[in-house]
Amino acid sequence: MPAARLYQRPKNAMQSGRARTGQWLLEYERDEPQRADPLTGWAGSGDTETQIRLQFPDRDAALAYAEANGLTVEIVPLGPRTLKLQAYADNFR
Repeated sequence: MPAARLYQRPKNAMQSGRARTGQWLLEYERDEPQRADPLTGWAGSGDTETQIRLQFPDRDAALAYAEANGLTVEIVPLGPRTLKLQAYADNFR
């Protein structure tokens, strides 16, 4: 039975907006380990499912897809959102 990882898209660290943070992503887990190519030395494997990332509008839709396709899903919770509140005057202390 193939395994997959389901998580909510985190906020982009380079921008202040929270666009697309409500989406859920489903990624397949690796079935075989990566190995070095003897000619180039690059790491790779024959597992092409790891290149797939599916987007869903909510968690229930993602779980329904996983159940319909016989996937074992590991749900990764999103970390807590912490705000660093500081005043402009704190830069001069």
